[in-house]
Amino acid sequence: MSEVATDNSIYVSDKAKAKVLQLMQDADILHNPDYFLRVGVVGGGCSGLSYKLDFDNEIKPMDQVFEHNGIKIVTDLKSFLYLVNTELEFSDGLNGKGFYFNNPNASRSCGCGESFAV
Repeated sequence: MSEVATDNSIYVSDKAKAKVLQLMQDADILHNPDYFLRVGVVGGGCSGLSYKLDFDNEIKPMDQVFEHNGIKIVTDLKSFLYLVNTELEFSDGLNGKGFYFNNPNASRSCGCGESFAV
């Protein structure tokens, strides 16, 4: 992680921020303050749990709301237990990985970086 995580949050790297802003621009929601990045954890994937990313504009009663590096991030409480102090990264290298999470809570992850176990 690019910084020491001490405040139980979800973090966004500079590269991930740039990609999120580009995708929001492409979806024509960049200048709409109602929209945010929703991150979550769902069952499935080769390691048992998978990450989910999407844009949303509806905050639910038990949602946890964070802002890091200029990006508003919302997650449900159950997912946050798996995502605490995780950093969203983006890779545009030769492996074409895309978004991935640096998750200190994962005991193992799969080769694709899209699923993990705790």
